[in-house]
Amino acid sequence: MLLNFIVWNVKPDIFHLSTTIPIIGGLTVRWYGLLFALGFIAGYLFILRIFKKEHVSEKETDILFTYMFVFTILGARLGHVFFYEPHYFLAHPLQILEVWHGGLASHGAVIGILLGLYIFSKRQHRSYIWTLDRMAIVIPLTGFFIRMGNLMNSEIIGKATTLPWGFEFVRSFEPQYATGAHHPTQIYEGLAYLLIFFLLHRYYWHHTENLKPGKLFGLFMLLIFSARFLIEFLKEPQEVWEQHMLLDMGQILSIPLIILGIVMLIWAGKQKARKVY
Repeated sequence: MLLNFIVWNVKPDIFHLSTTIPIIGGLTVRWYGLLFALGFIAGYLFILRIFKKEHVSEKETDILFTYMFVFTILGARLGHVFFYEPHYFLAHPLQILEVWHGGLASHGAVIGILLGLYIFSKRQHRSYIWTLDRMAIVIPLTGFFIRMGNLMNSEIIGKATTLPWGFEFVRSFEPQYATGAHHPTQIYEGLAYLLIFFLLHRYYWHHTENLKPGKLFGLFMLLIFSARFLIEFLKEPQEVWEQHMLLDMGQILSIPLIILGIVMLIWAGKQKARKVY
């Protein structure tokens, strides 16, 4: 019988290596970790090209991405802890460190990135807005890879659907999602981020003679979190306590970031255009 949905039965682990070392036990390489790393590598390569055009040293690029990596992980983990499961983690504080068990929040990652880029800008004597504008181009690309990692993990699943491209997530940790077709919201969100990356990348390269400070960052915030807000309507609640809410936590957290994007665009509109090099 021909199914009217896609059966998604991909293992989250690429391979596992056993070892005789008692403390280590074994090494597991997961699709999520690989795609997360690829997202950062792709972002690094694109920002390296941009920085080369603007005569920024490769050493400074390396420093920037060190900040980005550390503060992304830190912000994403603490975001999940305090936005979604504060009571559990306050009762089990040591488990906050166990990031390999999952639990990263994209809104927390954004807060961490904003803080990390601020510290980087101060220490490198760069304009904070200058740094935000450049990183706004590549962050959506990294977001695309991370959402593909969520797909490989069969997590962040959409609501039930009868559409022919619905996914049956056989390996979902939630039994109610392991049967029947659901919206592949990981793909929806990932493709939205990829499109935003191409739009911002194209905008940058076509406005190198007259780029207004703050414009790229404003567009990034508005587009990313508007997409996130809308796609959330198709997602299943991530936590039980969200089930009866008019808007889920992801949407509530997106609203101030959308407003920030609009404010930045208004501010950027009043700035004098500059060359990027």
